[in-house]
Amino acid sequence: MTVNDFLNTWHEAAMTTAGLFWMALWAFGFGYLISSMIQVFVTRERMKRTMGQGGPKSVGLGTFFGFISSSCSFAALATTRSLFAKGAGFMASLAFLLASTNLVIELGIIIAVFLGWQFVVGEYAGGVLLILITWALVRLTGGFGLIDKARARAREAEGADEDGDVPDWKDRMTSREGWRKVAQRYVMEWGMVWKDVTVGFTVAGIIAAFVPRAFFETLFIGAGEQDPAFWQVLLQAIVGPVAAFFTFIGSMGNIPLAAVLYSNGVAFAGIMAFIFSDLVVLPVLRIQAKYSGWPMALFIAGVFLVALVATALIMHYAFAGFGLLPDASAVQSVTDREFFAVDYTLFLNLAFLALSAVFLVWKAKTAGFGDPVGKGATEKVLFGLASAAYAWLAGGLIMAPLLTG
Repeated sequence: MTVNDFLNTWHEAAMTTAGLFWMALWAFGFGYLISSMIQVFVTRERMKRTMGQGGPKSVGLGTFFGFISSSCSFAALATTRSLFAKGAGFMASLAFLLASTNLVIELGIIIAVFLGWQFVVGEYAGGVLLILITWALVRLTGGFGLIDKARARAREAEGADEDGDVPDWKDRMTSREGWRKVAQRYVMEWGMVWKDVTVGFTVAGIIAAFVPRAFFETLFIGAGEQDPAFWQVLLQAIVGPVAAFFTFIGSMGNIPLAAVLYSNGVAFAGIMAFIFSDLVVLPVLRIQAKYSGWPMALFIAGVFLVALVATALIMHYAFAGFGLLPDASAVQSVTDREFFAVDYTLFLNLAFLALSAVFLVWKAKTAGFGDPVGKGATEKVLFGLASAAYAWLAGGLIMAPLLTG
């Protein structure tokens, strides 16, 4: 590759990243607005009081409350610990964790933008199946006697926290204070994921522009084939979590990478397994160990891994049985898409940029900006990677065209 070829590809990678984010901006804004409203008006205290100790009702409530909660893996872990420490059943807590990272509204919107309706159905139906398989595995193993120790550790980490009166959601919805909290929550949602999203979209652009299709066909055996054998689909479903483990990007940041995999012929099962793997990546595993100890963290990761591979395979062959598998051969390459045009995306993005600006100013006046870096080694590493990503994008968008010109 000559210098000019590299500079042109660098520019293409940066433009692809910018274009992918432009496509998704309104979906992020809309999803976080809905999520913030739900989190403010349906409080954690109400969830704690409603979720029972165990049984189908408890698991169902955990799934429902997860569905209406945040999709950020780290925030979901913290809330799960709180629910578990306050007496929610172990499986109900896991159902909440799985639902809050796989069944949330904003994730479905982003998947629809990048991948299409089959993947949205796969995400929601597969998310429910993932919870059911996890429940079966937990009942089968009994948690290997780790649950009581994990709850004691979670209670110690949670500390004393006496629940007060549960605020009425109707009063909150009609009050200025309630909407101020929505604005604050909205900005905080962005604050939790901006680093993951920046790194995820940047990596997606780099992979789309620099990595040849042959690499994906080697990594995901059978990629690009119209009718891969079962063992090839199985291997792709196993490789998906391995690839997610090394990217260590949250579920929202992984969707553009999933779009790159899709455009390079990876099977439906491999892509779904990749998307479902946000709770088995290294930073999540480390935080889970901090909350409940390494034995429980490894147990949960093992159960999730088996469950997500099984779910991906079941969804793949269920869709195949009904003739609904998406045709990857007809998919346009990510780098060939027309991202910027005067269409509904432009007007929706402008609307949510204006809303975001209003919410940001409101939060800054009432609660300050907060720490953009975040706490902990993982957040600091992600902040460094995000800063490097912005430098890379600036160079690709501005410097590369000047140097080639």
